[in-house]
Amino acid sequence: MLSLFRVNRNLRSLGRYREILSVLVGHGFGHIIEQLNIDYYLELGRRVMSRDAKKKALERLSDEVRLRMALEELGPTFIKLGQLLSTRADIIPASYILELNNLQDKVSAVEWNQIRLQIEKELGTTIGEMFSYIDPTPVAAASMAQVHKARLHSGTWVALKVRRPGIEKTIATDLDILENLANLIDAHGNMGNLFSAQEIVKEFRRTIYRELDFFKEGHNLCRFKSNFSSNDRVHIPKVYWDYSTEALLAMELIEGTKISHISALENQGIDLKALAHDGAQAFMAQITEHGLFHADPHPGNVFVLADGRLCFIDLGMVGLIDDDLKQQLATLVLSIFHKDSEELANLLIASRPGTRDIDKTTLKRDLTTFIEDYYYLPLKQIDSYRFITEFLTIIRSHKIKFPSDLILLAKALIIIEAIGRDLDPDFNLIEEMRPGVEKLIRKRHSSETLRRESKQILRDYYEITKALPGNLKELLSHITNNNFKIDLEHRGLERLIRTLDQSSNRISFSFLIGSLIIGSSLIVQTGAGPQLFGMPALGLLGYSIAAFLGLWLAIAIIGSGRL
Repeated sequence: MLSLFRVNRNLRSLGRYREILSVLVGHGFGHIIEQLNIDYYLELGRRVMSRDAKKKALERLSDEVRLRMALEELGPTFIKLGQLLSTRADIIPASYILELNNLQDKVSAVEWNQIRLQIEKELGTTIGEMFSYIDPTPVAAASMAQVHKARLHSGTWVALKVRRPGIEKTIATDLDILENLANLIDAHGNMGNLFSAQEIVKEFRRTIYRELDFFKEGHNLCRFKSNFSSNDRVHIPKVYWDYSTEALLAMELIEGTKISHISALENQGIDLKALAHDGAQAFMAQITEHGLFHADPHPGNVFVLADGRLCFIDLGMVGLIDDDLKQQLATLVLSIFHKDSEELANLLIASRPGTRDIDKTTLKRDLTTFIEDYYYLPLKQIDSYRFITEFLTIIRSHKIKFPSDLILLAKALIIIEAIGRDLDPDFNLIEEMRPGVEKLIRKRHSSETLRRESKQILRDYYEITKALPGNLKELLSHITNNNFKIDLEHRGLERLIRTLDQSSNRISFSFLIGSLIIGSSLIVQTGAGPQLFGMPALGLLGYSIAAFLGLWLAIAIIGSGRL
């Protein structure tokens, strides 16, 4: 069994394997583990589950809730994985996304002495040398970091974000395990080509390590601060680089009110409608102008200062919208505006190159129905959450892999609309987005864009023309020298091949047992050879071996659960 796991075979990893698989089975996902043929761990999980007093209570819960509870129980890596999956409406159903949005990253704070040692290790000196005071009680604690108030010797108050000691080792172990499980899912799972588990884990590894690197978050803060330098309605915290490292981030301390605390904002005399408008326009500026947007703008990451300005914090997760993605977004909007389901289908198919299993006719029909449902509605009557969700559902149902940054953007827009409607019941995200979208469309048809695209096309044709003679020469050389080969690869038959292999082995075993029984019977009938208990010893030996092999085969078949 252990040969399935090719890396990280130390005892800690094996114990973590058992813990992860036992939690999944305990929350009712044993069928997934069984599908992966991890029989040993499945039996272990069943034993754990049978001792769990909460088994019956869990059985009454939905699959979505049980998955969310399992991820919370497994800790920070899996909570972050769930948060990533909640942005992937292109691969998981909306009901799971809604539940995964409720993931709670609640952990007890690390004791102050460990945090103090971590800060001094990062700065290479004592706390007293760098700070006049640090509050030992954190103002916030999460699974990967916690935040403490601190005062510099200059008297400036800062927020110190400190990585939890040892968290990188835990995450590294969990990522190796997830990678192995992803390999098994791709090899033995029944996911078809809807998604690649290995690709998801690869994306997750990149995302979580970016969040662990506070230097990257600090640079994101600086980029946002530069982008909004001329906007007097948005404030971005300053980074104090002299007190920051990869595991420690010193930022300007923000004294404000969370945007979700509506009553507190009203008591301060804040104009909530204007605040909703400012927030939407600030986010649209991130998309249409800056090309860098806050990928997790939930209410806990957006504050309102005393003067009514918005403040974005926690920029560990950001999305990028380059010029090509902006043009794709503009094309998408134009296709809907012109009721051009053909162009929209082509755009979606182009986002998933190399595939041949998309039914374009059905896709066009679904897109036409989708466009017709919204085309004649006034903008004020369009529910952007429903609009975006239905569009992503079409993408998922046709197994289309949309650019991950656009999926992040879709989720961020849904969050922005929810915040806007809390502030202003008449808030409409589509109305707020219209100026920015119109700007994108104008840019799509601008002479500058056409000139840039023309230059790129000419450059591509030049590269093709330049490489063509060499490629043709190499191809003809291979054909002339009989070195031309075509490699064929079967996909999706691994489970069938494995099952056939097991069946053929059992049939061979059965023939061997039968042959032993027949041969031993012939020996007994002839009475040849030395005698034992009045019977030929060689015949008795054959019967004994046949009985042992038969019992072994029966146990293997019963143990597999497939009689």
